[in-house]
Amino acid sequence: MLKRINPDLLTKFLIFLVIFSLGLGLGSTYINKNSQTTTKFVEKNTAKAFISEIYDKIKENYWDNTSDNQLLDLFKLSFDKNGGSISVAKFESKEKLLGSIAESTHNMNEDQRNKFLSNVAGTVLASLNPSGRSGLYTQKNEEQLKNTVNNVDPGKDLYSDLGLSKGASSEAVTKAYQKKAEDLKKDNSPQAQEKLKQIAYSKDVLTKQDTKLRYDSAQIEPTIFTRIARPGILYMQFKKFSPTSYDEFIKAFDAYKDDPNLTGLIFDLRGNIGGAIDATPYFLGNFIGKNQYAFDFYHKGEYLPFKTPTEKLASVSKYKQVVILVDNQTQSSAEIMTASFKKYHVGVVVGVPTKGWGTVERVFPLDNQISKTEIYSIFLVHSITIREDNQPIEGRGVEPDINIKGENWQNQLLQYYNNQSLIEAIREILNRS
Repeated sequence: MLKRINPDLLTKFLIFLVIFSLGLGLGSTYINKNSQTTTKFVEKNTAKAFISEIYDKIKENYWDNTSDNQLLDLFKLSFDKNGGSISVAKFESKEKLLGSIAESTHNMNEDQRNKFLSNVAGTVLASLNPSGRSGLYTQKNEEQLKNTVNNVDPGKDLYSDLGLSKGASSEAVTKAYQKKAEDLKKDNSPQAQEKLKQIAYSKDVLTKQDTKLRYDSAQIEPTIFTRIARPGILYMQFKKFSPTSYDEFIKAFDAYKDDPNLTGLIFDLRGNIGGAIDATPYFLGNFIGKNQYAFDFYHKGEYLPFKTPTEKLASVSKYKQVVILVDNQTQSSAEIMTASFKKYHVGVVVGVPTKGWGTVERVFPLDNQISKTEIYSIFLVHSITIREDNQPIEGRGVEPDINIKGENWQNQLLQYYNNQSLIEAIREILNRS
């Protein structure tokens, strides 16, 4: 029987889970400076030191309680797969593994050694359950992760889409959009219609003061979009969790707080890939109130409970009919949010089962390096997430209250909310997707 963690241990783990300063969302750094190991002293930045540190970090930080025998077997399989020259049935201890690593790389040149070691480490990490979720990261990988979490696309230029130079005024953006849109509206081809959507998005981002400022300063794009779907119904699309999402969320609701006619909310989490998981309890608190039991992480046999730190948001509480849309690409943080919405009956979850991506990954720097031109770190599944019925989200996803694959989903929703206008708004949104 798995036991729930005590408050003192929870405090330590909460500190343990703080998202690192570069804002890598699902990844965070934690360096255990007091790590104890039975391995004998090895010289820094050698093949043995590199593999030894990765071995120890997996043992200390991987979500499951992996035994030495299990980990040694993974290293042996990886060793053989990547051309290791020592033929033994298995590595009987970590010292035997390190000895074989040293012996196999002794006569390799630097490039051969680095390739062999990085391949061995990468194969082991990728083999950890869930397969392919952990890995050996380069500086380029870390930069890509940082950009993904921050919602930055270095290959995209919203100003260029409108034929403008970076930093052009909002007035110039509007004029450029109107000119391009006028021509595109004359063309009914799919390419022209897609281009019209693209420049409309660029115009929206670059004409709002806060989103323009974020884009101009760091190429950060917005993650939350709102519009009035029908009279009395607000539609909010939440595309991903990024470090700016919570601020966007508050401002989005605040913009409609004085409209007394809005009582219905369609909260669209379809395609939300998750991201910066540390803000999730704050979002949930705005719906369910402060100090509520929001969700669990599961790490090495213990549940790590998280409570909401924020009060109910008045501009959210006004919505009495709430529908949460999900699909098979709703994942990670968005799945945690969906599970909590179900648990607290915040609204009706409509769609299909979510993706089932229930892992929390973190980046761990390495003190020992093997290359003069590259700095490696490990990207490791640190915890798994738990849904409202206390089952892991991983591989299962979160079931909607109403599955739109059913023929009578609209009638089912009418039993929750007798609001035909809300049903029609949802149907229009689904048909446009």
